[in-house]
Amino acid sequence: MSQQGYVATPPYSQSQSGMGLSPPHYGHYGDPSHTGTPPGVMKPTGPMVAAPGVGLPQSLPPPGPHQFGQNGAPAQGHPLQRFPGAPPINSAAPSYAPYSPTAQSSYPSPMSTSSVSQLGGQLNTMNINSYGSGMAPPSQGPSGPPSAPSQGPPRPPQPSILQPGSQVLPPPPMALNGPGAPPPGHRQDGFPGPAPPGTQLQPPPLPGQTLGPGCPPQPAGYGPQMPGAQLTYPGGFPGGPAQMASLAPAPRKLDPDSVPSPIQVIESDRAARGGQVYATSARGQVPPLVTTDCVVQDQGNASPRYIRCTTYCFPCTSDMAKQAQIPLAAVIMPFATIPPNETPLYLVNHGEMGPVRCNRCKAYMCPFMQFTEGGRHFQCAFCSCVNEVPAFYFQHLDHVGRRLDHYEKPELSLGSYEYVATLDYCRNNKPPNAPAFIFMIDVSYSNIKSGLVKLVCEELKTVLEKLPREEQEETSVIRVGFITYNKVLHFFNVKSNLAQPQMMVVTDISEVFVPLLDGFLVNYQESQSVIHNLLDQIPEIFADSNENETVFAPVVQAGMEALKAAECPGKLFVFHSSLPTAEAPGKLRNRDDKKLINTDKEKMLFQPQTSIYESLARDCVAHGCCVTLFLFPSQHVDVASLGLVPHLTGGTLYKYNNFQMHLDSQQFLNDLRNDIEKKIGFDAIMRVRTSTGTVCLYSSSGLCHLTASSESHNRPGEDRTVKTPFPWPAGFRATDFFGGIFMNNTTDVEMAAIDCDKAVTVEFKHDDKLSEDNGALIQCAVLYTTVGGQRRLRIHNLGLNCSSQLADLYKSCETDALVNFFAKSAFKAILQQPVKLIREILVNQTAHMLACYRKNCASPSAASQLILPDSMKVLPVYMNSLLKNCVLLGRPEVATDERAFQRQLVMSMGVADSQLFFYPKLLPIHTVDVTSKKVPAAVRCSESHLSEEGMFLLTNGLNLFLWLGGSSPPELIQGIFNVPSLAHVNTDMTILPEVGNPYSQTLRVIMGIVQHKRPYSMKLVLVKQRGQLEVAFRQLLVEDKGPDGGPSYVDFLCCVHKAVCQLLN
Repeated sequence: MSQQGYVATPPYSQSQSGMGLSPPHYGHYGDPSHTGTPPGVMKPTGPMVAAPGVGLPQSLPPPGPHQFGQNGAPAQGHPLQRFPGAPPINSAAPSYAPYSPTAQSSYPSPMSTSSVSQLGGQLNTMNINSYGSGMAPPSQGPSGPPSAPSQGPPRPPQPSILQPGSQVLPPPPMALNGPGAPPPGHRQDGFPGPAPPGTQLQPPPLPGQTLGPGCPPQPAGYGPQMPGAQLTYPGGFPGGPAQMASLAPAPRKLDPDSVPSPIQVIESDRAARGGQVYATSARGQVPPLVTTDCVVQDQGNASPRYIRCTTYCFPCTSDMAKQAQIPLAAVIMPFATIPPNETPLYLVNHGEMGPVRCNRCKAYMCPFMQFTEGGRHFQCAFCSCVNEVPAFYFQHLDHVGRRLDHYEKPELSLGSYEYVATLDYCRNNKPPNAPAFIFMIDVSYSNIKSGLVKLVCEELKTVLEKLPREEQEETSVIRVGFITYNKVLHFFNVKSNLAQPQMMVVTDISEVFVPLLDGFLVNYQESQSVIHNLLDQIPEIFADSNENETVFAPVVQAGMEALKAAECPGKLFVFHSSLPTAEAPGKLRNRDDKKLINTDKEKMLFQPQTSIYESLARDCVAHGCCVTLFLFPSQHVDVASLGLVPHLTGGTLYKYNNFQMHLDSQQFLNDLRNDIEKKIGFDAIMRVRTSTGTVCLYSSSGLCHLTASSESHNRPGEDRTVKTPFPWPAGFRATDFFGGIFMNNTTDVEMAAIDCDKAVTVEFKHDDKLSEDNGALIQCAVLYTTVGGQRRLRIHNLGLNCSSQLADLYKSCETDALVNFFAKSAFKAILQQPVKLIREILVNQTAHMLACYRKNCASPSAASQLILPDSMKVLPVYMNSLLKNCVLLGRPEVATDERAFQRQLVMSMGVADSQLFFYPKLLPIHTVDVTSKKVPAAVRCSESHLSEEGMFLLTNGLNLFLWLGGSSPPELIQGIFNVPSLAHVNTDMTILPEVGNPYSQTLRVIMGIVQHKRPYSMKLVLVKQRGQLEVAFRQLLVEDKGPDGGPSYVDFLCCVHKAVCQLLN
């Protein structure tokens, strides 16, 4: 069935200077090669941018019939790749101009020197139409005026035309005006409620056509006819400005609201699905957006809080997947936080028998399994193997073939649940010990003098009272230990029977050892007085220290050795502030070289300086040692090297640049408290299985010593016998993983710890054809140790649809998950590939997805139209924001450490966090209703939506700005800051003063809501209009042209349209 989404017509119909198309790179990102309860009783476990000058060169021909086979599929001889192993050798002109800090468009238009008004004139012909999913496209050929009756089935009413500069009412929902747009209240996904309004601008008239209302005649091949006036611009069609000058009126400025808006999409979804119950009973249904609050009811598929997919309908064949170039991926947050109004995961305990699994693929019992022969056998939904039901698990079937206890067992009726693991799932077949926390404090001269050491010690007295514990336990069983360091290490004995803590110094840091075992890791409740005594003494002990040199790798090594000696998993909290320059393993030099920016060697800035840190991280993961690092740098500290350890061990990196006690202490303390208290699992192994053959299994006698079931054993690679492969028909499989993880093989994802904020993104590839009837099934199993020392298995199951129609694939896409995948795959590839090449690939992939939709799903229309699928209508603005991120767009004024920090930050993000990070939330504070204290509706992230009389709160999950307009109302200033005018506001403050009036209270409530559930505490930064800090604020206005020359949203749309036209040419 033909479908058509948003239609946009940028002014590119021929190849022009500076806008040629580089040879696209398609396919895969990265290298695939790296790629006490009685049995049966269950109980709840508790609430658980391209670079400046992005030119698309003309030196190579665009993909044409010679590159595409039938239906646009790539022809043989052109292998698909996304980020290849090495950049191609090409003597053609470079695709990207050298970086220039001047404010210029990174995507030059055919008239790259034209003014902003000229660009607006060019874009006046953008037709942005929405036909909605599943709706028939408009008929082709001439037709009468809008009021004339149409032939055939009735179509939805025609939307109105919004011309640039005109003042008209908003068009009907989902319009962004085009014929065939659905009526108000209709949504593509079938849910009631309005969809985002939009506008439509018309293509220029051809010779013989007239301007005016109605649907003027159009020659064949020019797509659906548009009601309303026709707008033109110079140089928009073949022939250039000279040929079109006689036909084009003077250009008019384009209304920025005429292009698809993320805000409209978000608000429309909230209006339609917000506050409702979302039941997961149906396979392949698209969930509400991550920005929509709803109540998820588990009815057989995992909640979208745990798993979100780039598309919920997989193509049946690999040829379809290659043709569409839409990544098939899932973003998995195994320990995602569940709100109080939703049911926590149930815990299933089968005693010594353990979980019921398929004998062949080792998939766990789940709602997808089919019981046969009166309940004596079950057929695995993943590999189709028929298994005998264990005697203890037998139950009769009802008249529809369902077990009588179907609704009594979580593993049969729910998409997510937990098992109590048996000894077969434990290290060395022994129950695990409770985890331990070790606090490691840098006591160098700078930290002592700044007061940081004293601040940390004082805060630890408070946070140790809130160590995580099991729901049913009154106190935590986590043990704690303490180490201080500079050039040497100091271990402390805090055994409960001591009157004073004892310090032992380790000076040999080349081969670190633990000088004591008994008394180092202790129960906090038992040794509370000794611990408090120690925390009081530490600032005094090192008060006269003049040592400025520090070590880092030996510190982490010491913590890992301590956990290893105690035979327990755990977490290291390291408080560090400087580049480790002391003579020791892991010594680093300052390599902050700005000359590497925008060169092929730029990737070196993101790579660790030495292999020691990767080896150290590998050892930490092997022993269940997670590292969380709090950095307080005043200069370059090489985050790319130091941050690798927390990144690969499942920890978190916090960074406070130029830490000042009176400004930054509250942000740091909030981060420390949240990190200690958050939900977490230790010593984890994750396996993702897929239907009809996830991996190649190996058979062995005894207790299933199989590669595909390594999470049931001590560790991958230990004590396992490899036998002859036991294959079966393949379907699709996980091929690549992105996140804070470590992998010893291609299937087992190892994590020293994983908490509620960490996500792993998994990419899938076809091995064989998938069935529309059976769909595509995904099972994620995580084996981990709880904070109480119990070994458990957490299972998440999700069923997706399969289709042989590309339209179904596009209709089921989720833009937020797509952007999460693209960001992680690009940030992973940046370690091996030139940044310029990665930006180029992202642009080409975006264009290819849209070109495939245009060719195969949309109805025939003018070649000058850019048609966006309804589910992807805001993908360009997100991709442009990704391309403008400092990781992919280096600038001399951005510190290398900041780029490495943001890269590692994004690699572990879930969909909700990456959505906010790449499209910040801009809230007009001056419009709030002080009586309701509700968060005001966000506005588009653009300077055009700021007002000099207003106040705006801007956040991306990492930064929090309060922008104060130059003419902000005095009563608002007085109510919030308790000063008479804007000139009296002190922009150095990071905490709002407590003023007892509705304005102040409402703003505090809004800021609390914005901060809620975010992994990082955000420090408030006050920005006055035209003040010095406004440059940093404007960097987050992602729809505008960046201060450094990054392209605007409209610029990027033009660039993408140019690429789409050449792909279709």
